[in-house]
Formats: sequence, C-alpha cells, structure tokens
Amino acid sequence: MTQTRPAAVDAEELRRLAGELLAAHDPATTEPLEFLRARFDAGLAWVHFPVGLGGLGVPRELQSVVDIELAAAGAPDNDPRRIGIGLGMAAPTILAFGTEEQKQRFLRPLWTGEEVWCQLFSEPGAGSDLASAGTRAVRDGDDWIVTGQKVWTSGAHLAQWAILLTRSDPDVPKHLGMTYFLVDMTAPGVEVRPLRQITGEAEFNEVFLTEVRIPDSLRLGAVGDGWRVAQATLMNERVAIGGRPVPREGGMIGSVAGTWRDHPELRTAGTHDRLLELWVQAEALRLAGMRLRQQLAAGTPGPEGSAMKLTFARLQQQLSGLEVTFLGEEGLRYDDWTLRRPETIDFYGRDAGYRYLRAKGNSIEGGTSEILRNIISERVLGLPSEPRVDKDVPWKDLPR
Repeated sequence: MTQTRPAAVDAEELRRLAGELLAAHDPATTEPLEFLRARFDAGLAWVHFPVGLGGLGVPRELQSVVDIELAAAGAPDNDPRRIGIGLGMAAPTILAFGTEEQKQRFLRPLWTGEEVWCQLFSEPGAGSDLASAGTRAVRDGDDWIVTGQKVWTSGAHLAQWAILLTRSDPDVPKHLGMTYFLVDMTAPGVEVRPLRQITGEAEFNEVFLTEVRIPDSLRLGAVGDGWRVAQATLMNERVAIGGRPVPREGGMIGSVAGTWRDHPELRTAGTHDRLLELWVQAEALRLAGMRLRQQLAAGTPGPEGSAMKLTFARLQQQLSGLEVTFLGEEGLRYDDWTLRRPETIDFYGRDAGYRYLRAKGNSIEGGTSEILRNIISERVLGLPSEPRVDKDVPWKDLPR
C-alpha cells in the first residue's frame, strides 16, 4: 500500500488517524486479521517505524496515543506475548540491517502475527559465550548450506521463521567470520525437538539443522558481519524482556501484592516489610523502563538494556520467592506437570508455585546475569575487561 506521512504528526493527528481507521474498519464487524493489516498499512502499528513499514516516522512515545484510542474502541491486538520474539528482536534487526525487499516481505506479517518468529542463537557449547557458536554455513552458489544444532529456542514449535547466527569462516577469530540469516523453519533439514523444563512444560526446544539450504537473499547484513548484527538483536532482546511497559503495580509485584491482600490471616511483620521493599524496587524498575524507552527513540539500545534485564530477573525471582514463603505450605503446592507446548508464557494466570519455578529461567534467558554484569562493568562503569586469551585466535584452533 502506498502511504505518505502527513505534514505534521502530533498526538491530535494520531487520534484523527486512529479515528479514520476505526471508521473504515469497525472492530465489531471487521475480521481481526483484516483490521491488523489495515492498521499496519495506516502507519499505526509501530509509529516510530518508517512510512510504508507500519509507521509514520514519529517519536516512539506517541505509540501510546494510538494504543489507547484503539483499545477504547475494542480493536483487536496482535497477541504480543505470542509473537514477542518477532516484535522485540527480529523486527528491529530487520529494520536496521535488512534490504528493502526483506523489510517489505517480513515486517507486515510479523506484526500482524501471521508469521511467528524464533531465535536460533545459543548452542550446546555456546550459550553465554555466543561468539563460540559453530553452526556452519558454507556458500554454494546463490545459496548457503547450514548444518548445526541450536538449543533453548523459545517457540520454535510454533515458528514459521527464525533469526539465525552461523559460523561462515572458521579461519578467523571467533567474533569475526559469523554471518546472520533469516531461515524458513519449514525448510527441509530443520528438526524441532521439545526440551522439558522444571515446570513440566516445554516452551523451549532444541533445533537441528542438517544441510539446510538458505538463499543468499535471506542473509541479513554482510558476510562475516553476523556478530555486529547479533549484538543489535541481543540489545533489543534485553530491552524487550526487562524494559517492557507495565502499569503501576503491574506484573509480578501485582500478583504478590494481590496474594497479600487476599490472605490477611497469613501476614507477618517481616513479610510486610519485605513486600514494601520489593514494591519500591518494582516501581523504580518501572520508571527506569519508561526512561529507557524514551531514550530508544534516539536510536539502537545500548548496554542500558542489560541493566534493565539484570534487575528484572533478580526482582522476578525475589518476588516469586516471597510469595511462596508468604503462602507457606500452600505455596509449595504444584501439581501441573503436564508436558504442554504453550504458545505463551502465562506468569500471572497460574499459581505461585509455577511463578516460582518459571522465574528461575529469567536469569538465564536473554543473557545470563553473570554475562550482563560483565557488560555493565565494562561498558557502563568503564572497568577493565576480563582477560580474553582467545581474542585473536582463529575459531578453528580454539579448544572445544
């Protein structure tokens, strides 16, 4: 759809555009997918994206104006929890490094939820040290042949597409010689197997790639520049996990505070003081997230996202632990060990036992807390980096 940006776009103009969308596509009578496509074409999907790619090229903070207007009218959303990897990681990376053809092909169905995405980064021998990844990509004319194994892949059982980091040149140091691709998860040679978690379900997967043929047209960024592209993905991932917008007393603190209010007979002075302490920390994190999202309007996220994600993981685990402690024997009860393949992570629609178990993964997914502390110490505080004896050694010569 050909689209031009209005001469001046402010909050009032966005309300007018939202009104036009609602008038032309009444949510009460329009199929949800049709509405979402029309919203994207109107530039109201993510308003800070360029014109023609779901946006209007205006500041990110104006998105809330659109969201409020459409929510009040009962408009459908795109189920952001289900497509979070696409929205938070794939989309900003494609926007930053993709060709015009890639942007036009992928961003619209990604935003509408027609195509679900997953992330093929970590490997059995390359998790925290992602630059050691060894999934091999070999050039074959206009294609690449990719073979390797990925692990801890959320939503791979649902995904049609994936962002993929590979080793294309083993003769150079590990941070070099990496190439980044978009890969069709239905292509021959892609196999997805479930990984059962401590909660009993399997939202994670391991993915085997056996001579998967990927056209060079699906390469994202330059050959050998995959590490730089991956860094942009990881920074956006940490913001998506730790800096997502929540209302006051939203998220985990809301669940714990609700439990406190519902069980006055179980309250003690100690748990009351601890809840107050964590409530203040949750509010500080929420306000810091608002500030970070405002800063993102100026460009690609930096190491601040690592701090947000680190704090989020710590707070989630402390709050879920407090709730279990507060509930006593009731908090220890967990009987849902069914091997399920969920489409979303439902922290707040489940019981305290589930929240306690699932929160353990928060300090691993999206970058381990230990690695994030190194990033903060080096890139934020300016402290000396840890010795890296493998920095200039060709990847093929590294011990594994």
